[in-house]
Amino acid sequence: MSSANSSPTDVSSGLPDKLMLAAAVAAFFAGVYGYHWSGDASLQALGLLLAGILVGGLLAFFSPSGRRFVGFSKEAVYETRRVVWPGRKETLQTTGIVFLFVFIMALFLWLTDKSLEWVLYDLLLGWK
Repeated sequence: MSSANSSPTDVSSGLPDKLMLAAAVAAFFAGVYGYHWSGDASLQALGLLLAGILVGGLLAFFSPSGRRFVGFSKEAVYETRRVVWPGRKETLQTTGIVFLFVFIMALFLWLTDKSLEWVLYDLLLGWK
């Protein structure tokens, strides 16, 4: 399932692909425009919107770029299944470390802010 088996001739990003994608975008926007154009006729508006989304989605799906995207998505799902996810104990430990780090950083930034405030307003400017 890796891309090592695909040759450079498999990648077709020529004019037909771009035309299909442009037609898909145009169909989608035509559906959106039809939705807004139909006004108060809610069933007609919904039908135009769904038709535009369906036609645009089908055109994009059957384009060469769409097929490559579907292949990429299938490989991504396959790789996700191969991931070794951390257990409950490791997840809780990592979350605790992150919370501790955030608390320490917040404390450090608060102390830095108050120190600079004291130096600037009390020592240098004499405001109180």
